Amino acid sequence: MHHTSPFELGWLDPQVAPVLLAVIVLAVLCTAVLFCCGVVAYLRRRSTRYLLVTVALGLLLIRSLVGLGTVFGVVSMSLHHLLEHGIDVSIAVLILYAVYRSGPGTEQAQFETDGD
Repeated sequence: MHHTSPFELGWLDPQVAPVLLAVIVLAVLCTAVLFCCGVVAYLRRRSTRYLLVTVALGLLLIRSLVGLGTVFGVVSMSLHHLLEHGIDVSIAVLILYAVYRSGPGTEQAQFETDGD
C-alpha cells in the first residue's frame, strides 16, 4: 500500500474522510490516555486483575492505531478486519477473565492472606 492521504483511498468518500480522520485521531488520543491511566493503576496495585485490564486497554489503543493506519493506507482493509476482530476477541477474553478472577471469595481470600 502506498497511499499517504485518506482523501485518495478508493473505499473512502472524500466528503466523509475528514470526519472519519477526526474520530479516529480522537480515539487514538483517548485510548492512549486510558492506557496510561491503566499503567499507573497497575503500578500502584500490582495485581493480576489490574494487569489484565491494562493489557486490554493497550489492545484497545493498538486497535485504534490499526484504524488510523487503515485510513492512511498503511494497513490493508483485509488486514484491518483480521487485526481488529482478533483484538476485539482478545479484549473480551481478557476482561471476562479479569471478572472471573474477581469472583466471589477472591477478595475475602486476599483479605485473609494480606492481613488488611
